[in-house]
Amino acid sequence: MQRIDSLFITLSPLGGRGVFTAAPIAEGSLIEVCPVIVLPGNHRRHLDETGLYDYYFVWGEEDGQCAIALGYGSLYNHSFEPNAEYRADLTGLTLDFYALRDIAAGEEITVNYNGDPDKRDKLWFSARQLGKK
Repeated sequence: MQRIDSLFITLSPLGGRGVFTAAPIAEGSLIEVCPVIVLPGNHRRHLDETGLYDYYFVWGEEDGQCAIALGYGSLYNHSFEPNAEYRADLTGLTLDFYALRDIAAGEEITVNYNGDPDKRDKLWFSARQLGKK
């Protein structure tokens, strides 16, 4: 697993815990490579009934599977104006997080849960539910 040394987890103003950086991160930098555990798509209905509901990723060429990200991968909070993005490496079985812009020391690292930083589709949770993370 590859990760910038300055990352840390703490309480987030967005709700629950979040991933922050203690040192600046330059635009385009690789923030973290998170190995994933890939599960068959039919496991999603079981995950939906557990505490992992908000933490798994849809996975695969046709989104037919799901994956649990290790490392800090499932702790990055959502923003429609993210400073980072994740890219699925289906061959290497990792989620790779990259800085979309310069990120300042002390700043929370956020991603758009829709997968595409510019996508504004409705999410499966409301902003009021963020504190439950």
